[in-house]
Amino acid sequence: MANLKINGKTINVNIEDDTPLLWAIRENVGLTGTKYGCGIAQCGACTVHIDGVAMRSCGVTVSEAAGKDITTIEGLAANGVMHKVQLAWIADDVPQCGYCQSGMIMAVAALLKENPKPTDDDINDAITNICRCGTFQQVREAIHAAANA
Repeated sequence: MANLKINGKTINVNIEDDTPLLWAIRENVGLTGTKYGCGIAQCGACTVHIDGVAMRSCGVTVSEAAGKDITTIEGLAANGVMHKVQLAWIADDVPQCGYCQSGMIMAVAALLKENPKPTDDDINDAITNICRCGTFQQVREAIHAAANA
């Protein structure tokens, strides 16, 4: 049994401590915006914020996340208003298939919180999420648009 604080709500889940947080979020809590990609914390499709830091939830256990503030893509908008990264994604028509986009948006939101005006080099260093559709140019444009919003 673990107490997880997800999107501002404490949720008790009956799950093994060594279960990846990704599975608790998707299967036990029912928040499916966080996607399974590779399962080895490389692609970034499962990115969430843990205490404000972008983390790949497939590589974090439930016991490591217990007691920390977890934000998923479903919790990124505040008071019914989309986050500026979400708005930039829509305005710049970033997604193609969209599968990786929730993780990408979460990584970018964390980057902009830490570095409100990132350079292209900053983006290259911080955003290592993989998009199989190859929308990296649109992602970069949306990051700069969100930074200037």
